[in-house]
Parts: sequence; structure tokens; C-alpha cells
Amino acid sequence: MSGFNSSAPGSGAGPESPRVGSPVGLTVHSLPVPGLDAESARRTTSGRWNMLLVLAVCTAPVIASYLTYFVIRPEGRTNYSELIEPLRPMPADLPLNDLAGKPVAAASLKGQWLLVVVAGGACDAGCERSLWVQRQLRETLGREKDRIEKVWLIPDGTTPRAQTLRAVSTNTDMTVLQAQANALQRWLQPDRGHALAEHMYVVDPLGNWMMRVPPNPDPARLKRDIEKLLRASAGWDKPGR
Repeated sequence: MSGFNSSAPGSGAGPESPRVGSPVGLTVHSLPVPGLDAESARRTTSGRWNMLLVLAVCTAPVIASYLTYFVIRPEGRTNYSELIEPLRPMPADLPLNDLAGKPVAAASLKGQWLLVVVAGGACDAGCERSLWVQRQLRETLGREKDRIEKVWLIPDGTTPRAQTLRAVSTNTDMTVLQAQANALQRWLQPDRGHALAEHMYVVDPLGNWMMRVPPNPDPARLKRDIEKLLRASAGWDKPGR
């Protein structure tokens, strides 16, 4: 009959109704987790603090040894040599060569206390005295002498005489290297009114220039400086490299 839907109920004709008990498909979307960004930032900050803590632990013995020697000391006690503040790290690109002309990495000098003489290869009377004081000082340190290495840096490209090398190296090894004068002067510096060759320079095992010895040093007073320094650093410095 016109105007009536003649299809029987449930025949499938017309719109389909959901069946009772049929699973319903749902799409679940991730929702932002409150505080996630804050947690990530907290972890990043914590990691940075941990890294700084590790760095502090590594450098603490060095700092403590300097404080013990130069700051925490009885009233009236003075050091003979001049402490360099701030410390002057050895340049990684400092040009060095051995006497045969072979390049030597500056980093290879790290790992031991260095007592450095800077003088031309011709080695005048002042140079000879500095090398003699350097050698005698190391020998008089007794069992502590292996913690000190003698270094002669030559800034003028002149090869030393064989007899000079024999004299300063008798019974002990010595490191003799050619160095470019301009590059060397950007690291080591003389006191005002003096030349680079008038001083000796003390470099710690980390490669920091930390002490400048007065010109024409008194060997006994210089020895006391070195002994105090080695004693203060006994907890972290070992003989050799």
C-alpha cells in the first residue's frame, strides 16, 4: 500500500541497526602526560650536576695541594718562587721538535712535574748555571727525584754542543726540545724587566705552568719550594708518567 514500508522487520532492507553484543571499535589517542616535560628537564639538570661533580672530584686533589702549600700555611711562612695565578695550561698546539727535527706532541710532556729551562742552544754562562741548578736540584731530592723531569726548551733553533748535553745529562735523563719562540712566549712569561731565559718554570703533571723561579735562584730555597710542593701533592702525583 502506498505510503507504507512493506519490508518486513529484520529483512535486511533499510538502515541496519547495531546488533546487541557486537564489538564496538574505538580509537584511543595518547593524551599528554602532565609533568612529562618537567621530568625531562629535571633529569637533564641532574645529569649536568653529576658531570660537574665528577669533574670536581678529579680536580679536587690538585686544587687541595695548591691550597695546602700556598694558602693554608702558618703565619709568616712564605714561598720563594712565584705562584702563577691563574694557572696557565700548556697549549695543545705548542710546536715542539726533538733535536733530530721530529715533531713532539706537547701532551706527551704531561704526567710528571717539569722543571723547565728556556735558553738558546749555544748556552751561555747563564744557561749553564740554570742547567746545573736544575740537575743538582733533582739529584738532591732523593727518592722523590723521579717525580721531577728536567726539560730544556730551545727557542732559537740552535743545536746544543755535545759536551753541554753530556754535562747536563750525566746519570739522569733530560728532555731537550726545540720550541718556536713566539708560541712559547704565549705560554711562559718572564717577570717584568727580565728575559724568558732568566727564570726556571715549574709545570704540574696536568700541564699547567704554576710557578716561576726567580733569576739566579738560591738552590737551597728553591729545593724547599719543590719539596713542599711534592709533599702537598703526594696524594695524587706518582713517579713517572
